[in-house]
Amino acid sequence: MGKLKIATKEEETAKQPEGQAAPVATAKLPKKKIVSGTLHIEATFNNTKVIVSDKNGNTLFWSSAGSLGFRGAKKGTPFAAAKVGEVLADKAAALGIKDINVIIKGVGSGREPAARAFSAKGFEITGIQDITPIPHNGPKRKKPRRV
Repeated sequence: MGKLKIATKEEETAKQPEGQAAPVATAKLPKKKIVSGTLHIEATFNNTKVIVSDKNGNTLFWSSAGSLGFRGAKKGTPFAAAKVGEVLADKAAALGIKDINVIIKGVGSGREPAARAFSAKGFEITGIQDITPIPHNGPKRKKPRRV
C-alpha cells in the first residue's frame, strides 16, 4: 500500500492562515430556518408513525413508536404516541418551527396524544385535518348458499 503520514498539531496550525479561527463544526446548527410545517400522524392499531414536513410536503424528520424501542402491543398505546410526539417536537423546535398544521390518518389510539405532545411543547396548531379513508360501499357480499 503506501506509507501513512501522521500529522502533528504544529503542521495543522501551520496550515491555518494568520488571524483566522479554526473551522466550526456545523452539525448542531440547522441548515435552514423553517417557520411553519406539517405534522402527519398515522395511527394504526399496532403502531404510530409521525412525520414532520415543510409546507411543500418535503419530509424533514420522522419517527415511530417502534423506532423508539417500544415492542409488541406497547407500540399502539397512547403513551408511545406521546413519546414519539415529544421527540419530534424537540427536533422541530431546534429547526425553528413555530406553528404546525396537523394531518391525522388512521383509527389507532395514538391519534390525539401525538398532536397534544406538540401543543404541550409550545407549538401553535393552525389546523387539524382527518384524512382517514372511509369505505363508501364496503366489501362484496357473500354468495347465497346452495342447498
